[in-house]
Amino acid sequence: MCKFKKFIAAMTAVVIFLCGIITPETASSLTIKEEEELSVEFLEAVFEAYDVIEDPVINDYINKIGQKIVSVMPPQPLNYTFYAVRQDVYNAFAGPAGNIFIFSGLFCALENENELAALISHEIAHVACRHISEMMKKSKKTNFATMAGVIAGILIGIGGAASVGSALTIGSMAAGQSMALAYSRENEMQADQIGRTYLQKAGYNLNGLLSLLKKLQAVDWFDGEIPTYLKTHPATEERIMNLDNLLENRDAPAIEKNDAFEKAHTRMLALYGDPDTALRLFKDRVKNNPDNVMAQYGYGLTLNREGNPKAAVNHLKIALKNNPADADIAIDLGIAYFLTGEYPEALKTFEKKSNSSLNADIGRTYKGRSQMALNLYNEASETFKAIIAANPDNTDTYFFLGESEGKLNRLGSAHYNLGQYYIKTKHLQNAKFHLNKALENETIPEQIEKIKKQLKDLEKPRPFFDNIQEKETDRK
Repeated sequence: MCKFKKFIAAMTAVVIFLCGIITPETASSLTIKEEEELSVEFLEAVFEAYDVIEDPVINDYINKIGQKIVSVMPPQPLNYTFYAVRQDVYNAFAGPAGNIFIFSGLFCALENENELAALISHEIAHVACRHISEMMKKSKKTNFATMAGVIAGILIGIGGAASVGSALTIGSMAAGQSMALAYSRENEMQADQIGRTYLQKAGYNLNGLLSLLKKLQAVDWFDGEIPTYLKTHPATEERIMNLDNLLENRDAPAIEKNDAFEKAHTRMLALYGDPDTALRLFKDRVKNNPDNVMAQYGYGLTLNREGNPKAAVNHLKIALKNNPADADIAIDLGIAYFLTGEYPEALKTFEKKSNSSLNADIGRTYKGRSQMALNLYNEASETFKAIIAANPDNTDTYFFLGESEGKLNRLGSAHYNLGQYYIKTKHLQNAKFHLNKALENETIPEQIEKIKKQLKDLEKPRPFFDNIQEKETDRK
């Protein structure tokens, strides 16, 4: 047995060496440059079809765990980025160029950071070993744009959004390929080996991987429907047996409570999970343990989401009272105040200096909206301009800046910013209307030329997404 363990350890070391250092590119995989080029189209396809969660608390946390694992790996030719997707399925996947997606349904089912780290390390291992790149190379047809559509269609079809997947897939090119992007048994075993090594080096408990696999398997047994994740990550039973044997006779260290995981998990359940389930869950938790900060926080978030901000304020105030240093709770309390129409209280909350990641965009946006509600349009305009200067991709802020500038009778700026909002939300006819209005009211030569260029760019065809109907964008 001892010799066998040494042999396995030696082989694992060889595999890690080959995967992580010697062969970042192989003849059977895309080159790094090809993969990065493809990832641009791929990400556009995924963001078009999926509801990718833009929650700074959740996103910062997932990326922190991901980067912690990447930090113990050999130097990588790709930059890893981690996303959460709002869909109630047990799924996760690695896209080209190290873009890794975790679905809300699977995240909500996790119980601790070790399980999350196990999931992330396994997906990272697939990327590092070039598995996704090899599969894309085998499936590659005409060009990168076409291939991006095929891959997105396959992934979306597996994820359950079949109609969207069909719209993204060009012709019938994805027919018969739904499992072309499913990992082989050998891929899974290799990713398990490499992922386990990364996991341990990053200081995580291997029992998190075991409990994750058993959780996925239990869903299959319970309702007879194979979880989405198992369709693309096969051989689960064999993987569990191997891990059970590996961990046999080892003392399982205690899984410590992690406040960052608890908060991200609470927000995922309350804001992006099934609302009825979340209401029942947090109501019971508050009843059983009224002093529990995350129970009160989750209940407040869920009530706010369900259109009952007045009740939400009460629970968020209790959560903040029990943890006054938590800036995220303070920001969410301010949002609840805003939604009840208590604008002075909301503004008072937002004006306090905060190190909350929520404050960078969301908190300051609601601060600007509170200023608008109090007819402080100059202040609101400055608030929105500061947000855009720090983050030009903050879409909704352009809309509110356009509104506040309009109230100040700055019509050139008002229409220009509304134009930017509609460009970003792909309402191109509305964008053209407002940019033309901006042109009528603008006097600065440089800005006039900028607007003219944007109008000219809007006339160019969008080959990859011409067949996708423009979507309505929800806004609070």
